[in-house]
Amino acid sequence: MSIAAVRIIGIDPGSRHTGYGVIESERGRARMIAAGRISTASGTVPQRLLQIQRELAALLHEFTPAEAAIEEVFVNRNVQTALVLGQARGVALCALAQSGLDVAEYAPTQVKLALTGSGRAEKLQVQHMVKVLLNLQGAMAVDASDALAIALTHAQVRGMKARTDALAGGKRWGRA
Repeated sequence: MSIAAVRIIGIDPGSRHTGYGVIESERGRARMIAAGRISTASGTVPQRLLQIQRELAALLHEFTPAEAAIEEVFVNRNVQTALVLGQARGVALCALAQSGLDVAEYAPTQVKLALTGSGRAEKLQVQHMVKVLLNLQGAMAVDASDALAIALTHAQVRGMKARTDALAGGKRWGRA
């Protein structure tokens, strides 16, 4: 079974900092292509959302990922924060869709579980595993490491689907 290399972008949406991470995954191994964050520290909410859309569109053009993954909104007690985060996520989803990408969505607990084995892992544990899995050194913004974690989770899920489809004789799970 041959699994071709695939470029994946992971997005950790935020209204002030939207993390992105681009990896290339092949045969269960991944390497980082790029990572960082789009910072929108000033301006009105519409101005910050437009900045996220524009910068994300430029990143998609530059790195040409084949697949995308984004974190689902974590709803906390602060409804206003959740609404603004949802707006940033919506802008990111639109930019991904406008590039013609199918988008996989993962809950924070799924990402933590995939990378650390615990859905309750702390951010620093996730960041440590990102560095180990991608053989990275040095400091990294948590938004960028979270985005890389989302991309790594997607690579892991797509790899498992490919292996199970192959074991099923080319049939996709859930189909007759």
